[in-house]
Amino acid sequence: MAELSRHDAWQAGESYDVYMGRWSRQIAPLFLDRLEAAEGLDWLDVGCGTGALSEAILARCKPKRLTGIDPSHGFISRARRFGHNPRATFDIGDAEALPIASASVDVVVSGLVLNFVPDRLRALEEMKRTARPNGRVCFYVWDYPGGGVEFMSAFWTAATSLDPDAADLSEARRFPFCEPSALTELARAAGLASIDCEAIEAPTVFRDFDDFWHPFTLGAGPAPGYCASLDPEKRAALRRALQERLPFGADGSIALKVKAWAISSTVV
Repeated sequence: MAELSRHDAWQAGESYDVYMGRWSRQIAPLFLDRLEAAEGLDWLDVGCGTGALSEAILARCKPKRLTGIDPSHGFISRARRFGHNPRATFDIGDAEALPIASASVDVVVSGLVLNFVPDRLRALEEMKRTARPNGRVCFYVWDYPGGGVEFMSAFWTAATSLDPDAADLSEARRFPFCEPSALTELARAAGLASIDCEAIEAPTVFRDFDDFWHPFTLGAGPAPGYCASLDPEKRAALRRALQERLPFGADGSIALKVKAWAISSTVV
């Protein structure tokens, strides 16, 4: 796993936001709309990253209190800067050993992070531990095996055409469990009840090729990390391969979409 995850550099908050954060912010409100949570609840955002989901919770759900936990100092620093709110606290923490009291939260959520947690079952058990009786544990992940992150799939398709070994680094190969049956079974194994799985989709429209390509050069995440590791000649070849494959509109824009699977459950 160490070899496959060598490009999982998730410390640079600004680079992450350019690459994935802007699309995470489109998915987060759609996820929350499905929860239909009451106002005035205590929330916990596990793996809060730079605060995409936390910001949506503060804006849409009127929580009594929100705590965001993430292991990345860079991400927490950015979340604190952009998510400043007297109801919100952002702290360093591990999803497998949450620094949160048992039965102290009404809604525990996790957005687009569970696949990067080494012991996913342990993380869900920790989320369940922190939730009050009849509380909720809800999470979502990108539909990697189904090609749900189309710009990412396009990148790996082009990279693999030039370097077959790149396929082993792709999220589709590494995270086959990110599909409904496996996610539902994982929630069931953690002791969660009333489990429901839904698809969430959103558009990802890039202004032009530079808007598409630039985030891959920043090194934050598996695909950008792989891109940054290439020598200039190979990186240029990858750029050309993408330009040949992407669906450009008449105005030069590139219209793609993202899809995530969302699990909602109850603690009994």
